[in-house]
Amino acid sequence: MRSSSGLVTINGLTEKFTFNPKEGIDNPVMVITEESESVSKPNPRLCVLKREEGETYAFNLRVEGGREGHIIRNVASGGVAERSGLRDGDRLLEVNNCYVNDVPHPEVAANIRMSGNQLCLLVLDGDEYEQALSQGKDLKSLIRTNKGESLNPPRLCHIRKDPVSGLGINFIPVEGEKGCFSVSLVAGGTAAKAGVCKGDRLVWMNGAAVSDLTHSALSRMLKKCGDHITILVIDSESEKSYIKQRMPILPSMAVPHNLPHRARKLHLVCGPGGYGFLLRLERTPSGRKYHVLREMDSGSSAERAGMKDGEILLEVNGESVESLDHDEIVNRVKLSGQQVSLATITPQGLDFYSKLGLSPLLFCEDESAEREKQNMILSSLTEELLKNEMDATCKPRLCSLQKGPLGFGFNLGCVPQRPGTFISQMAFGGSGQSAGLRVGDVVMEVNGQNVEEKCVEDVIMLVKEGGHFLSLLVMDTTGDSKVKQTDKPTRDISDSEEEDKYEISFL
Repeated sequence: MRSSSGLVTINGLTEKFTFNPKEGIDNPVMVITEESESVSKPNPRLCVLKREEGETYAFNLRVEGGREGHIIRNVASGGVAERSGLRDGDRLLEVNNCYVNDVPHPEVAANIRMSGNQLCLLVLDGDEYEQALSQGKDLKSLIRTNKGESLNPPRLCHIRKDPVSGLGINFIPVEGEKGCFSVSLVAGGTAAKAGVCKGDRLVWMNGAAVSDLTHSALSRMLKKCGDHITILVIDSESEKSYIKQRMPILPSMAVPHNLPHRARKLHLVCGPGGYGFLLRLERTPSGRKYHVLREMDSGSSAERAGMKDGEILLEVNGESVESLDHDEIVNRVKLSGQQVSLATITPQGLDFYSKLGLSPLLFCEDESAEREKQNMILSSLTEELLKNEMDATCKPRLCSLQKGPLGFGFNLGCVPQRPGTFISQMAFGGSGQSAGLRVGDVVMEVNGQNVEEKCVEDVIMLVKEGGHFLSLLVMDTTGDSKVKQTDKPTRDISDSEEEDKYEISFL
C-alpha cells in the first residue's frame, strides 16, 4: 500500500496534495504552492595533507591579477595534495584552523612552510568562492556554519621538574579508547603552572604522537624525559569536535605556554655605518653550518634592535635563509635599502625545536611590533582617560570570572599619578576573554565596590581579596573594539613588577 501524501514538481511548481482514494487522482482539494528553486550553498572542504620526509606537498599557492583570494594551482597528479582532495583553482580559507583569506600572501605561504609534514587546509571550490563574493557572503560566517561547533585550540606546554613535586603530572588511560590518555595533575604543581588543565587529553609528547602507544610505553617515555617535557594537550570536548570534523590536532595549531625558547623578529634601520653587525657562516659541533650574527657595534641599529652575539639567522624579510648561501643572504640585506627585518634564534633554541621536530619560526615573537602595539594601546587609552568622558551610547557590562589555569587572564593599566584603571591586555583563552572583557574596558566596580576614583594599587587589592571569583563592572570606551586582543600570555603578579609600564597581570 502506498503513502497517502506526497509532492510532485511540475515546471518549477511544487504541488502539495492529499490523496483521497475515493475521488481518485483528480482530487479537487489540491493546494498548489510555489517555492523558489533551491540555491546550492558553498561547501568548504577540509583537506588533510601528510607527507613523508623529503616529500613535497605537490601544489603551488598563487595570487593572480583580477582574481580574489589565495589560489591553489599546479596540483601534481598522484601527489600528496591531489590525494588529499585539493583541486586546481580552489581558494584557501584556513591553514591549520586559522582564517587566512584576508592575510597577506607571504605570511600564508610561511604558515604552510612552518607546518612540518602534516598540514590541514580548508578550501572552497573556485566557482563557489567567486559566487559567494558576488553575493556578498561573509566567508567567516560561512566557515562557522559549516563547522558547527567552535573549537578551542590545543596548548603546547613546556614543563620543568620541581625538586619536590616532580613534573606534577600523570597520564591515565581512557577506558575503551586505545592510545587515549587523560591528564591528572598535582594541585599547584609545575604542569598546572605551565598551562595544563585537569582532564586534558594528551596528544603528543616531545615530538611523538601518543595515539599508538600503550600506557606502559608512555610511562617509559616519561621516565626517560629527564627534568623537562614538552606536551601537546587539548580539553576533552574540543578533542571530540576535532575528531568529529576529522581534523588532526597539530602543534602548528597550538597556543604556546611556558616555552623556554622563542625565535625573534628584529627590525633594523640602516645608519651611517650600516646596520652594525657581521654575518658569519659557522659549523656547529654536530657538523651543520649556520649563518651566525656576530660583533654588534655599540650604539648600532643591530644593538638597538636587541640583536645578541651568536644568534642564528633564520629569515631575511620573511624569506627563509636555509637554502641560501652567504653571498645570497648579503645581497638580500643590501637590496632591502634602509630597513631590513631579520628572524633569529639562539643555538639552544634551535636545538630545542629541532628535537621536537618543529620549525623554530612557529612561535616567533615580534618584540618591536608588540612594543609598538602596546604603546599605541596605552596612548589611546590615556587620551580617553584624560578626557574623563564616557560615550553616552556605551552601556556598562557586568563580567563574572573564575580563576583558571591562566588566572583571571588579563592585565590592568592606568595613567600615572591619576585615578582610573583599564584592561590593558588579555590572555588568549583565559577567564577574562570568556567572560566578555575587552582590551580598553574601563573598570568601574570590583565585586560591587566603585573604583572609578581609586588608583590601580587599590583596585589590585580588591581583586586579590575576592579569591578565586571576581565580578567586574566595566565600560567600553573604544566604541567598536578597535584594539585587538593579544594571544601573548601575561605574567604573574610580583613585587618586582616594573612600575613604569603601568601594567599588572592577573594569572
